[in-house]
Amino acid sequence: MKFCVCIKQVPDVQASVQTGRMVLNAYDASAVEEALVVNEGTDDVVDLVLIGPSSATETIRKALAMGASNATHIVVESLGGLDSHAIAHILADHFASHEYDAILTGKQSQDSDSGLAGSMLAELLGIPFATNAVGLKAEGEDLVVTRQGDSGQEIVALKTPCLVTCSNDMNNPRIPSLKGIMGAKRKQIPNKEAASVSALTDVSKSFSPPGREAGVKWEGEAEELVSQLVSKLQNEAGVL
Repeated sequence: MKFCVCIKQVPDVQASVQTGRMVLNAYDASAVEEALVVNEGTDDVVDLVLIGPSSATETIRKALAMGASNATHIVVESLGGLDSHAIAHILADHFASHEYDAILTGKQSQDSDSGLAGSMLAELLGIPFATNAVGLKAEGEDLVVTRQGDSGQEIVALKTPCLVTCSNDMNNPRIPSLKGIMGAKRKQIPNKEAASVSALTDVSKSFSPPGREAGVKWEGEAEELVSQLVSKLQNEAGVL
């Protein structure tokens, strides 16, 4: 099955936003891994597409090092003016001239957490889609999706071409091998201009959440501790 995985470069959520360290979106890494697992032992390809600045090339190469076949870089130096609506339209323009059986995206990105671009893209392309997938299996021309619903897991068979948004609970993305890393460095990554699209919303600022004060630890006998706790809740927190 020919997969095309949409990936994104995002700030490292394990570090402060101010560090400027950028990484492959974790949900997208799971999508790449699942495509590789489904296609294991076949000659089918896994293509990548990324919308982002020139500096995102290294993020693309990381996904290529995992085992993806090819990649396209849609160069947009600043994503601040692009919302999910604009991203979906740019991707739809790309896929209008790109062959695929299934498009995979992360269910959301670690920076905005909006989780909208995947379903918007499917609607623009007029193809069936499933969200929050935790498992994929190819059966003939169908893609069988196990998705996590609100009350349990659901299994859906999608006719291809289709689109699936992937949870990061579906697998543990592989660590690229040295051979994969060296091979990724040699691959050509064609650049492509983004279609001209206007965003419906605007991101004015990104920042780390404020730090929290350290908690208080008490030691002593149970009766004494309970008395202190009740006093704090009554006199300071005002909740009793």
